[in-house]
Amino acid sequence: MTVTGASGLDDPFSTAAAAAAELGRRTGGPHDVAVVLGSGWQGAVGALGAGGAEVLATELPGFAPPTVPGHEGRLRSVDVAGRRVLLLVGRVHLYEGRSPAEVVHPVRVAVAAGARVVVLTNAAGGINPGYRVGQTVLILDHLNLTGTSPLAGAQPPAGYPPRFVDLTDCWSARLRSVARSVDPDIEEGVYAGLLGPHYETPAEIAALGRAGADLVGMSTVLEAIAARHLGAEVLGLSLVTNAAAGVTAAPITHAEVLSAGADAAPGLARLIGEVVAKL
Repeated sequence: MTVTGASGLDDPFSTAAAAAAELGRRTGGPHDVAVVLGSGWQGAVGALGAGGAEVLATELPGFAPPTVPGHEGRLRSVDVAGRRVLLLVGRVHLYEGRSPAEVVHPVRVAVAAGARVVVLTNAAGGINPGYRVGQTVLILDHLNLTGTSPLAGAQPPAGYPPRFVDLTDCWSARLRSVARSVDPDIEEGVYAGLLGPHYETPAEIAALGRAGADLVGMSTVLEAIAARHLGAEVLGLSLVTNAAAGVTAAPITHAEVLSAGADAAPGLARLIGEVVAKL
C-alpha cells in the first residue's frame, strides 16, 4: 500500500482506490454525494446529519493531516434525504507544503467511493464590492492561479480518462440550477484560486477584479479539476468571510474567517441539505 512521500503520492490513483475500499468497509458501502467543508464550514456538520460512521482521514491510505485551524481532517458518512453523503471535514492546501496529488486525494477517494456529485465549499474574500460578509455565492467559473494542476506529471494509468480534461462545464449548470431553485436570490461569481498562505495585496485584488474574479481564496480549483477529470459533477459554494484587500481598509485575519463561518453555519447546512434532497 502506498504512502505519502516527500514528493506527494507516488501512485495517486491506486492509493485513492485503496482508500475508497477501506472507507467503504468502515462506513458500510458507497456514497452518492461528497461535500468538502472548507474553512469556517465545520459548524454545518451536525446540522447536515447526525450519527453515521466517522473516520479520521489519517487512518486511510494517502491522507495528509491538515495543519490549519478550522480543518479537522475527518470523514463522516451521513444520510441526507435518503442519499448517502460523505462529509470531508476540512482539507489540506498547497501552502502547507502539500503536493497537488495530496490536495486532491480526498476528492479522488470520494469519487472512487461512488460519489457522482462533489460539492466544494470554501471561505473566500469578496472582490465584488456588492458582496457582503456572510453571503454564500455559487461558483460560476474559476481562475486557477496556483501555477499547477493535479493532472501534471505522469499520464493517468489505463482505465482512467486522459489528462486533457475539458473544463468548459467544470461548474455544473444543472447543479447551479438546483441551488437556485432552493435559493432564488443566490448570486454567482468567478472564484480565483491562489497559492497563499498570505492574503493578497490591494494591487493584486484590483488586477484580479479586472481579470473577472469576484471571489478569491487558496483552495478548491485543483479539487474541481480532479473531480471533473473523473467524471463527477461539481457544485461550488463560497462563503464570503471578508472583503478583500483594497475593497476594505480593515485588516484581514484567519480568526475573522472562522467567525464568519460559525455565524453562517446553520444557513449553509440548510442550503446543502435542500440541494442534496433535490438531486
